[in-house]
Amino acid sequence: MSELNQLFTECEQVRKEADCLFSKAEVSAAIAKLADTISEQLSGSNPIVIGIMNGGLIPLGLLVSELDFSIQIDYLHATRYRDKTTGGELQWLAVPKIPIQGRTILLVDDIHDEGITLEAIKIFCQQQGAEKIYTAVLVNKVHDRKNNSSADFIALEVPDRYVFGFGMDYKGMLRNAPGIYAVKGM
Repeated sequence: MSELNQLFTECEQVRKEADCLFSKAEVSAAIAKLADTISEQLSGSNPIVIGIMNGGLIPLGLLVSELDFSIQIDYLHATRYRDKTTGGELQWLAVPKIPIQGRTILLVDDIHDEGITLEAIKIFCQQQGAEKIYTAVLVNKVHDRKNNSSADFIALEVPDRYVFGFGMDYKGMLRNAPGIYAVKGM
């Protein structure tokens, strides 16, 4: 069996055994509530909403469709995981194309785990001259290994387990799972 076929088989087994933490309906409701909170704070600021790829793709798409005020959308791609289950050195693959100097920025990501990637991206935005920087995440993982940072807007909290679905992956796959799931034993 090829490596790719082994990965597909492994991911199907992981998906089958995983614990569903939040259903699709629960995630959708949490994103709508998150959008209401963001709208209260950022309406009128003409922000650039920047999705952090790849994990932020699905939360970004769902969130911006709930925001009822003028925004611009861009993306960046910075990753520490590269289809693995543990993080390494931050790798920059793409930066925003819209100039962010003097602008309000809303960074959207899938998960706030230790905060290393999100903090590095915030520093990048500061260096580019952003006026205000806010962060929104689909999930905040609850544990004590954070780098003293937190997200400004959080839709859901999850226990200290390896989670996937709604943008979050397991070895580069399962981002499209119709809920948020925790891997058995991780």
